[in-house]
Amino acid sequence: MSTTADTAATVVGVVIAGGRSVRFGGEKAVADLGGQPLLMWAVRRLQSSCAAVAVNTRPGTQAGALARAQHLPVLHDIPGDADGPLAGVRVGLQWARERGARALAVSPCDAPLLPEDLFVRLIAAAGTQGAYAETSEGRQPLCAVWPVSALAPLTEAMQGGAHPATWRMLEAVGARRVHFEPAAAFANLNTREDLDALAQRLRRGS
Repeated sequence: MSTTADTAATVVGVVIAGGRSVRFGGEKAVADLGGQPLLMWAVRRLQSSCAAVAVNTRPGTQAGALARAQHLPVLHDIPGDADGPLAGVRVGLQWARERGARALAVSPCDAPLLPEDLFVRLIAAAGTQGAYAETSEGRQPLCAVWPVSALAPLTEAMQGGAHPATWRMLEAVGARRVHFEPAAAFANLNTREDLDALAQRLRRGS
C-alpha cells in the first residue's frame, strides 16, 4: 500500500477480469508474461496505490482461483447486470463502500504496460468526483478512479439490464480527464499473437 498520502488509504482497487476472452482463445488473466500472470501485473500496480485490491471475475474461472490463491477478494457480477465492465465497477463500488473507502480505482487485466504512475496521478486528480485516463488516441475509461458516491447513479443507470458507455457514466458523475502518453502504453492484449509479440519485446529490453 502506498504511504505517500493519507488519502490513498481510503482508496481500494479492483481488476476487471470478467471478460470471456473469445479472441484470445482462453483466459487472458492467467496468461503468462515475463513469468507473471497478466492478472498479477494489474494487481501489483494497484497495490502500490491502494489500501486493498479485489478481482472481478466470472464464477468458476482460473482467474478467480488465482486471485484466491493470492489471498485477494473475488467479486462476481450482480445477477441481472448486463455483461460488461460496468458490472465489475458496480460490484467493486459495493465492496469499496462496505470497506468504508471513499473511492475505487479500476484497472483492466490485459494492459500490462500501463504507466507506473497511472493510479498515483488519477487518485490525486480525482478529488470527490473521480478521474479517468485519456491519451492522444482517446478516452481510456477502464483506467479510472470512481467515487463511492457513484454507486447509486450507476445502479440506477444499469436497471433492466442496461449497460451505458463507461465513459459516459464517468462524465455523468463529474470525473476529470487526466492526460497520459504514450498511447501505446494503454494497448490491450487481445490475441495470443499480441502476447507473444510483447513477450519478445520484453526479452529484448525494449
